[in-house]
Amino acid sequence: MRFLLPLLLALGLTAQAASDHIVVALKPDKDPEKMLSERKVLADFLSKQLGRPVEVIVPLSSAVIIEGLANGTIDLGYLSATDLLNARKAKAASLLLAGEIDGKTSYTSYWVTLKDKPYKSIEDLKGRPVAFASRTSTSGFLIPMRDLDKRGLLPGNHDPEGFFGQGNVQFGTGYVSAIERVFSGEAEAAAVSYYVLDKDKHLTAEQRDKLRVLQSQGPVPTHVIAVAAALPPDQQAALKTALLALNEPAHTTLRDQLFTSKLVETDEAAHVTPVEEALQVIGVTTP
Repeated sequence: MRFLLPLLLALGLTAQAASDHIVVALKPDKDPEKMLSERKVLADFLSKQLGRPVEVIVPLSSAVIIEGLANGTIDLGYLSATDLLNARKAKAASLLLAGEIDGKTSYTSYWVTLKDKPYKSIEDLKGRPVAFASRTSTSGFLIPMRDLDKRGLLPGNHDPEGFFGQGNVQFGTGYVSAIERVFSGEAEAAAVSYYVLDKDKHLTAEQRDKLRVLQSQGPVPTHVIAVAAALPPDQQAALKTALLALNEPAHTTLRDQLFTSKLVETDEAAHVTPVEEALQVIGVTTP
């Protein structure tokens, strides 16, 4: 039945004519109740576009999404570029579309400090306590580590404590927890995504007003929509067409609620290269 999908779509036949349904998985990074309504709207939109049932789920973690892509229970997953590398390593998925921000498929990582601190660059933080967003954050750990390495600030074993000092490297559970350590004085700077400071998303206006960018680094590859490797090419193409329809003016509000930005085609290898380099810095082998 799968080989009939393009014909079914072209004829506009109903979902009952398709052999199975599509499962789309989103990362659990927003309020669950808010995501519940967004999930339904996205499912309805894609069902109409594809002419077949679509289910949108929010698993507990990206690891669950990757497992689902590998075992065939998930067809599409919204993931970070780092998650995509893990999915590729498991031969579970490939890049279908990537987010585009201000005309680019990348954004910037910041080292953020308090406005009244005297530091002028990351070099001034030698021997000082800092906070990374988390051990798995692309913009809040991996890309900053890549930048430290390129600046020649990491020792031969690539241990950040060799620069910041023993016991001076902290890890938060996300952007806000890292910033909170700056406010409390536990850390002199925090590594986070640009939008923590530049956008009204994670901090209040009063909190952002107390902070400044010490240094920026990048590029940080945008999040991607990964497609299961086992899904036939014709179905992958149909899904891409359906998702690109979210860029039409009538659907951009839903698109931005779920995927933050415009969805575009891009070269997979080039997109993940900065993360591959960062993983090599911290000693993780990539596929």
